[in-house]
Amino acid sequence: MSRYRLVPTATQEAALRDHCAHARFVWNLAVEQQSWWRPGRGRAPGYLEQARQLTGARAEFGWLRAGSQMVQQQALRDFAQALTSFFAGTHRHPSWRKAGRDEGFRIVAVKTGHVRRLSRRTGEVWIPKAGWVRFRWSRAVPGGVKSYRVTLDRAGRWHIAFAAIPEAIPTPGTGEVVGVDRGIAVTAALSTGEMLTAPRLGSARQRRLRRLQRRLARAGRGSNRRARVKRAIARLTARDADARKDWAEKTSTDLARRFDVIRVEDIRIKNMTHSARGTMAEPGRNVHAKAGLNREIMRSGWGLVVRRLEDKAPGRVEKIKPHYTSQRCSACGHVDAKSRESQARFVCTACGFACNADVNAARNIAAGHAVTARGGDGITRPVNREPQLLLQSA
Repeated sequence: MSRYRLVPTATQEAALRDHCAHARFVWNLAVEQQSWWRPGRGRAPGYLEQARQLTGARAEFGWLRAGSQMVQQQALRDFAQALTSFFAGTHRHPSWRKAGRDEGFRIVAVKTGHVRRLSRRTGEVWIPKAGWVRFRWSRAVPGGVKSYRVTLDRAGRWHIAFAAIPEAIPTPGTGEVVGVDRGIAVTAALSTGEMLTAPRLGSARQRRLRRLQRRLARAGRGSNRRARVKRAIARLTARDADARKDWAEKTSTDLARRFDVIRVEDIRIKNMTHSARGTMAEPGRNVHAKAGLNREIMRSGWGLVVRRLEDKAPGRVEKIKPHYTSQRCSACGHVDAKSRESQARFVCTACGFACNADVNAARNIAAGHAVTARGGDGITRPVNREPQLLLQSA
């Protein structure tokens, strides 16, 4: 997806909001129909049956008929695809869409003349019921665009994303391999010794965010004051997310251009960020500390970096099991938990090799054999051997 900032007029924005409302309404109706299905009952209606029902609903309700039929039909197609992905085991079950959070719609059958450039930094796109809407031409629009998606984020910004599959970054052909160790204090430590840190909100903006969150807690629900505070918080968090995404894009592009093989830890971020709250009968321990750790993991963009690496360097990203990579000496292979003196310092208890702990782990990752991101062959990984075996062989 190539995303651009959309700049609609007030009249056009009203039309876009109607499209978002109609798409959300149709999607939620499809979710409600699916929720009635149970094993033993008849099949839930598929896309074709729902499309016929939509035609009947448009004939009966004028407010629905006033909207774009394409927008509403594509909401049904998106739901059908979401169900297919759920039954394939790759995505969660499609859930309800909420106003103010899930705002967007998709347009297909885009013709060549529906996207055009006006000036060096301005372009425009044809959107049904809204006409020609301008967007910022921040980079070249990919050719052969057949569809696009328009979204509205919580900060009140409109974006348009053209569906296009970018070309993979060519391999440099140097045969170099790099290991990437992901962490909190240092977002990504490379086996070359480089330390990369994802950008965060500055101290002043963090203080402002905390003040706004306290103000939001005091504001009455449904009040204008609460809506203003929510928009201010959304603008701050959007700035944080934009900076993190920009860093992930630049980092993944740099790694794909410099190295033939990129090895990362095979970690389950979803499992690592489970809540420690527990239940009423068995409440969790250190809940506040675990919640803070979860926030830091999510803010680090671990999954985003690896996902973009797999997109830009397909077949060149390998995932290594992380067992003992932080305890193993990258110089002699000795494994001892005491070698890691602190979060940042590693000193081998056998050979005395000293190094940054994250860089040492990254070197172990770079030296390991792993199953590739596409499946692989299951080769034995020397970095994943049990500590006892390494101690016996030392």
